[in-house]
Amino acid sequence: MSDLYHVSSSPHVRSKDTTGKIMLYVAIALVPTSLFGIYNFGWKALLLMAVTIASCVASEWVYNKIVHKDQTVKDFSAVVTGLLLALNLPVNLPWWEAVIGGVFAIIVVKCLFGGLGQNFMNPALGARCFLLIAFAADMTNYVTDAYTGATPLAAMRNGETVNTLDMLIGRTAGTIGETSVIAILIGAIFLILMNVIDLKIPASYIITFAIFTLVFGGHGLDANYLVAQLCGGGLMLGAFFMATDYVTSPITPVGQIIFGICCGILTGLFRTLGANAEGVSFAIILSNLLVPMIEKITVPRAFGVVKEAKSKEGGK
Repeated sequence: MSDLYHVSSSPHVRSKDTTGKIMLYVAIALVPTSLFGIYNFGWKALLLMAVTIASCVASEWVYNKIVHKDQTVKDFSAVVTGLLLALNLPVNLPWWEAVIGGVFAIIVVKCLFGGLGQNFMNPALGARCFLLIAFAADMTNYVTDAYTGATPLAAMRNGETVNTLDMLIGRTAGTIGETSVIAILIGAIFLILMNVIDLKIPASYIITFAIFTLVFGGHGLDANYLVAQLCGGGLMLGAFFMATDYVTSPITPVGQIIFGICCGILTGLFRTLGANAEGVSFAIILSNLLVPMIEKITVPRAFGVVKEAKSKEGGK
């Protein structure tokens, strides 16, 4: 038979990118943010990164060993989860709580639902929200030797003014990886250049949140307030590194835009009406839960398929 008529199963179009390669790119993109976090908060930040990465990798290895599954730790997904979790933690968090977060992210959010590709929410954010509920006092303690005041978002909620330049550079209190917008954007540009992510989700997320803040934020067209809201609270880290997670975000182009809009609206609602000045983590994981519905209504119709008529011709 001619090669022109060769029959094979799907997929018919393959990519040279592997899970390990993509995860390695994400880990590399997080290097600027991680290095600045260590510079900003000291050796404790490095310790938390090591602890969360080790707990995530060990949890995945032990789980696969117990259930007799092939080991998947070599695909770097557990490393990325551990690093993202550390970047979403305050530097003073006790190390054993960070270990619990790593175990929760891998075992509960990822492995119990079938492993990578089956989890229904971002594991790092799921673990962060779990720690916020379980250890609220420790997870909201941002006091360090360098920063003794509240985070910029909390300060604005109390009516105080903030320095937006410091927020761009990262000279503020906050979690290890959320403070420097410049470092985050360097990593995001790398991911875009490597075609790991595109701008549909981050752009729709950020633009929607900006519009929501201008309309409902109560500060009108105050540019300083808007920039501070965009730079604070992990919005940029969440928009570029967690909302774009392949597994927990839509695959359809229109669905990605809708997903970003949902993230932006929910973040605005949490920051405007919620008790906490943050909101990014809960906004993204709640939007993760909407992904099946978003994909159902945005999946392209197959060629030649039409909607079934509500009534047959002739009233039959």
